[in-house]
Amino acid sequence: MKFKLDENIPIDLVRVLSGLGHDVDTVPQEALTGRPDSVVWASTQEAERLLITQDLDFSDVRRYAPGTHNGILLVRLAHPSRRGLLDRVGMLFLNEPIEEWRGSCVVVTDRKIRVTGPRHSGEMSYVSP
Repeated sequence: MKFKLDENIPIDLVRVLSGLGHDVDTVPQEALTGRPDSVVWASTQEAERLLITQDLDFSDVRRYAPGTHNGILLVRLAHPSRRGLLDRVGMLFLNEPIEEWRGSCVVVTDRKIRVTGPRHSGEMSYVSP
């Protein structure tokens, strides 16, 4: 799959996800750091990528309606350290059906995953390993 990491996601995640066979680019690589969300979003959609972010602005499902885009993975950890983010997202990619999240809005916390999207009737929430 193709992903774009927002500027608030550790760059080390590129190596982790690329090692799993994914195509990953980043907001800093594209000189979009500090640019408005609308610019980041347009670039992400133009490249047909799923956005991985911690930015709550991307959590508005009225604005970013599931099924109208390539997907959003919003990571919301209680203590979002660099190591914590790498570990949590890395585990997701090893244990979860990431391919099914295309076009969905996915919110990941320390213990739960909530998927709202076209492949799910309504919202699906579950406790993650």
